[in-house]
Amino acid sequence: MSHQPESTSTKMNIWTVIGASSAGTLIEWYDFYIFGSLATIISSLFFPKGNDVVALLLTLATFATGFIIRPFGAVFFGALGDIVGRKYTFLVTLILMGSSTFAIGLLPTYETAGILAPLLLLFLRLLQGLALGGEYGGAATYVAEHSPNERRGFYTSFIQTTATMGLFVSLGVILSTRSILGESAFTEWGWRIPFALSSILVVFSYYIRRKLHESPVYQDLKKTGKVSRNPIRDSLMHKENRRMVILALFGATAGQGVVWYTGQFYALYYLQTVLKVDFTLANIVVAVPLLVATPFFIVFGGLSDRIGRKKIMMTGCLMAALTYIPIYSAMATASGFNPANPAEPLHAPNTAVLMALVFIQVFWVTMVYGPIAAFLVEIFPTRIRYTSMSLPYHIGNGVFGGLVPLIGTWMVDKTGDTHAGLYYPIAVALITFVVGTTMLKESNTHSIDT
Repeated sequence: MSHQPESTSTKMNIWTVIGASSAGTLIEWYDFYIFGSLATIISSLFFPKGNDVVALLLTLATFATGFIIRPFGAVFFGALGDIVGRKYTFLVTLILMGSSTFAIGLLPTYETAGILAPLLLLFLRLLQGLALGGEYGGAATYVAEHSPNERRGFYTSFIQTTATMGLFVSLGVILSTRSILGESAFTEWGWRIPFALSSILVVFSYYIRRKLHESPVYQDLKKTGKVSRNPIRDSLMHKENRRMVILALFGATAGQGVVWYTGQFYALYYLQTVLKVDFTLANIVVAVPLLVATPFFIVFGGLSDRIGRKKIMMTGCLMAALTYIPIYSAMATASGFNPANPAEPLHAPNTAVLMALVFIQVFWVTMVYGPIAAFLVEIFPTRIRYTSMSLPYHIGNGVFGGLVPLIGTWMVDKTGDTHAGLYYPIAVALITFVVGTTMLKESNTHSIDT
């Protein structure tokens, strides 16, 4: 597997691996992000009426719990993946995610069940977070351990597209359902349909994944009897590995996480809640740039094989931090936002300009996110790779990144400053740029077999 030429059989094998892994991961992201895409509707159905901002903040807090719990899923399922195997673990996470998402679509609302409704919603959201905590590390590790060293960034970048495509598919399903049913019926009961559809997708993905074999790198490890008996202890108690987990968090994934969620989620909430852009138009403004920018994950993943992962990721963090305030100021102008009376815009939104501004943000996302899977796989040893890479990834994305919509919306509401929500992601992105530039080494020349 080390630096071997790519034969036709290898290409067929790797594309089968990528297809099966990506399909499942895309569906898990779809399940995870339906909730975020429907936050403004869920807030009106699962929390007491009377204060729309408080209801939205409570919804975003519930949304955020799914992110905060992800590191615990990373620890549990990461250890399971290092002990039992990659394939078995991401079959379990797929089933857990699918059943939790389907159940959300069956929940009673606050009007029907009172406080039980948001509590059940919170419980299922936590299960979603646990499942996703184990899914990504397994899929990324599985693809990377099938990839030739010189093409690892390119091949793993297909896994990186699944998060954005999952969000795009969730937006597409929501907009299609809303268009067919009408706004009134969709708000009343049609919002359940996107959750219900996930069951079909999960069954399809499970059927594909169960035919896969364990990764060759892990099989070799198991044959030699070198599988870790306690991956959590080996990941966190070994001084050098613990140091790399911390450096990977503050020097890569924390900044990557806030850039990701600012460009793809905070932008959506900002359009809807601050600039008062129509629900459907706001989703279209975000969905189209997501689709157009998605190929750049693969572009930057492949480029990182040649010039290195770190410089691409650090450039993305720096550019995001430097451009967020100008971009969001331009978004306010293009939307016709009226500071004196947000309910009465100065003019109709300029859709093309808004899409271009969101595209720039997603472009930064592709830079920080495209190479990250290959980078994390390469800096940790095989016997504890699933656990070790999952921890910084899910803390960076789940905690640092996942809190962006909640912190941003809360800060704007408290200060009245429409830019206040950007200060947090800007600060984290700059910290990552400094730590990553000064303390991390390039990883693209590493062999992961040893």
